Amino acid sequence: MPHLELRSLEKRYANNSDAVKGISFTAEEGEFIVLVGPSGCGKSTTLRMIAGLEEATGGDIFIKGKRVNDVAPKDRDVAMVFQNYALYPHLSVAENIGFPLEIRKTSKEIIKQEVAKAAELLSISHLLGRKPKELSGGERQRVAVGRAIVRKPQIFLFDEPLSNLDAALRTEMRAELKRLQRQLGATMVYVTHDQTEAMTMGDKIVVLNNGSIEQFGTPQDTYAHPRSLFVARFLGSPPMNMLNGTITTRDGICYFVSGEYKLPLNHNLPNGKKVIVGIRPEHFSISHSSNSPSDILGTLTLVERLGSSMNFYIDSGLSTDGKLSASSPQPQDSISYQIGEDVFFHLNVSDVHLFDADSGLRMI
Repeated sequence: MPHLELRSLEKRYANNSDAVKGISFTAEEGEFIVLVGPSGCGKSTTLRMIAGLEEATGGDIFIKGKRVNDVAPKDRDVAMVFQNYALYPHLSVAENIGFPLEIRKTSKEIIKQEVAKAAELLSISHLLGRKPKELSGGERQRVAVGRAIVRKPQIFLFDEPLSNLDAALRTEMRAELKRLQRQLGATMVYVTHDQTEAMTMGDKIVVLNNGSIEQFGTPQDTYAHPRSLFVARFLGSPPMNMLNGTITTRDGICYFVSGEYKLPLNHNLPNGKKVIVGIRPEHFSISHSSNSPSDILGTLTLVERLGSSMNFYIDSGLSTDGKLSASSPQPQDSISYQIGEDVFFHLNVSDVHLFDADSGLRMI
């Protein structure tokens, strides 16, 4: 039995706008599920429906096999951590963490014990006497998580909890939350628009777009086998390169053709079919000379040096916007590439992704 199950969940507002359009997925006990997508895709609305803060227009929500659509938020046994922390400014850290137990009229001795356990788990025992205004952003976030922990909920819900932190602290807190999840063995549903958070934290990710699920699976499989153009472009930095063209069959060989460019494919596809070829930047390599007819010639327009890697951008006239990008895992300081010179991008046909130009769905 799944720990959490959504069946055809919908949310429609009074103006007939559909925020969530019949989504379905499951979370097993102890899984870390990440809802990821651009702003307005329905991820926070979905989380709020799970928590009971938004009423579902259609579909069902099950927690440990029990339908909870009509169960009050306080009785769903879930704990939610918000983007803005939602701490009480007049209460100390200890009082903020213990507040859910105070509401339940738990004895002061047990509250003290549970607060101490949560604080030790989050390495904030030395902050228990302080007020929220005396804390950093990362410390406030830990307090908000501690308040959720003492409730011992069946499911933890996180609504973009790290978006207010700087880059270094976000990296630290990502690792902390994953460590905490493993230590507690907790089921967590986490909302973010940050693909890095989704890929590094989730056991499984739900990619949402315009209120619908584009893909649900492990981060590795979703990245390696995107089911749509949206997923292919959304996951990855730089994003996947896209080439528009047509299938042509000659002498029993299937080719992708775009203008004067021709790429032999290892598939049998209908002649004249309009397709989009996708190539991850890391599957391109760059050089000054060509060693294959399928190499792509372009003018180098930008080089990004990122320390452990480099990104190269060329203007080739082939892609949707005419630009292509390649990523090299190692700096190529020994090779001089000058902006404005012609270079070649090499690719292996086995690394190519094929999408239907009309539906945007993966073909192979």
